Amino acid sequence: MSWEHFKKSQYRNAELAFGLDYSRMDLSDAVFESMEPRLQAAYKHMLEIEGGAIANPDEERMVGHYWLRNSQLAPSDAIRLEIEEALKHIQDFCRKVHSGEIQGEGGKFTELLVIGIGGSALGPQFVAQALGQPDEDRMRIHFFDNTDPDGLDLALAPLRGRLSQTLCLVISKSGGTPETRNGMLEASQAFLSEGLEFGRHAVAITGVDSRLDQIAVEEKWLDRFPMWDWVGGRTSELATVGLLPAALQGLDIGEMLEGAAQMDTLTRGTDTRSNPAALLALCWYQATGGKGKKDMVILPYKDRLMLFSKYLQQLIMESLGKEKDLDGKVVHQGIAVYGNKGSTDQHAYVQQLRDGINNFFATFIQVLKDREGASIEVDPGVTSGDYLNAFLLGTRQALSENARQSITLTIDEVNPRTVGMLIALYERAVGLYAHLVNINAYHQPGVEAGKKAASNYLHLKSRLLDHLQSHSGSFFSIEEIAAALDCKGDEENLFKLLEHLVANPSRGAQVKLSKNTFDSKFGCA
Repeated sequence: MSWEHFKKSQYRNAELAFGLDYSRMDLSDAVFESMEPRLQAAYKHMLEIEGGAIANPDEERMVGHYWLRNSQLAPSDAIRLEIEEALKHIQDFCRKVHSGEIQGEGGKFTELLVIGIGGSALGPQFVAQALGQPDEDRMRIHFFDNTDPDGLDLALAPLRGRLSQTLCLVISKSGGTPETRNGMLEASQAFLSEGLEFGRHAVAITGVDSRLDQIAVEEKWLDRFPMWDWVGGRTSELATVGLLPAALQGLDIGEMLEGAAQMDTLTRGTDTRSNPAALLALCWYQATGGKGKKDMVILPYKDRLMLFSKYLQQLIMESLGKEKDLDGKVVHQGIAVYGNKGSTDQHAYVQQLRDGINNFFATFIQVLKDREGASIEVDPGVTSGDYLNAFLLGTRQALSENARQSITLTIDEVNPRTVGMLIALYERAVGLYAHLVNINAYHQPGVEAGKKAASNYLHLKSRLLDHLQSHSGSFFSIEEIAAALDCKGDEENLFKLLEHLVANPSRGAQVKLSKNTFDSKFGCA
């Protein structure tokens, strides 16, 4: 690694205190030259998307998350006004909550429970951890982000006795997302158990006239905020989905939006070496052969960015993980993303990254500022932050010595502006890369297939339980149950469903165990 090569393989922006180092990604001049026509086509495509072109042909809809941080880009005055009015609505609602003008049955709201799944939880969780100050936040934030009963109980535990001062945000575009609906019902029951009315503590973020919207009207919830068809869940952190919880927590959403807008301006450019999102997309393409042949490891050396890898997992894998390209050809595209934080990862899986199979490229995220104020010296002349930075540089070098590729992103500190920048950077990189490999980054048919299969299993579970209850006192083998339900060939799923029912005694199912587990018989006593 020569100094000249290092200097040549950089993007630096002093005004934004942002840098991208791709010197360890094998991007030769020949790669830039060969990919330039395709990148120019991608830039044009992204401008068309920002102009309101149909970006998701499956659903015939626009993709407009870029308009959220610059409403002047919206393709119509109606959409521009919707964005601006939503932002004013957020600011007005938060002012009233923080002042106590809007409050719960027990007084001023101090707790915030966000009920969502996927993009309706991952973005708000990432931002809450990255920017929150527990001793300074206007409200303490909690999450229901699954349909795991034990997980719901864990999230509720610190709120017991405080529900009268807890505000709930229920987030679902359609209003029919099962995990979110289940979380809403569980929360409603928790409020009821303390003699409280859920609607007096609830706010909906949803599509206009969705089932959730209708419930909020019927039950006279405190307020409703819009979710638009042209904003996908994984790109919704800078929409009402992410801005409302962040503003209620007390975070500076104006700075987040400004940081995203500044990054959008940078990444809208058509000079590839001066466009950090294009450089990322090109790095990904070169590292994976444009076919996902290597995984992406996200290594932020900052505790506050620990959830960034989970956020990027959804953004990148749900956007790029596709069976077919835009021409209908089976391509099985995607890039697997994983990571935690440095230097924790050095004591977890960096050993394999350094010496094991070379099936990845790493992205180091370097944050220059250690903390507010001075640090103590843990060794003569050395602080904890010096160690953290040295571990980043050391791991980067150790990987490079074994021909492991890596990118390094550098920001000055973690604040609302830089978080907005990172969100916008990766959103644009995903869009550019998707065009390079000719896929639709804005739909998720695989997710819908999983939801449909889950619905089928719930129906089968109901039939199964009805059968056992209607033959109370009798016990049957798996094969006998399959024959009775006319679902031969589904014995495996019957067994898995029965295992779950038996483990939860309140459901009434019982088992008479056999020495061979699969010969056991099931029934209701």
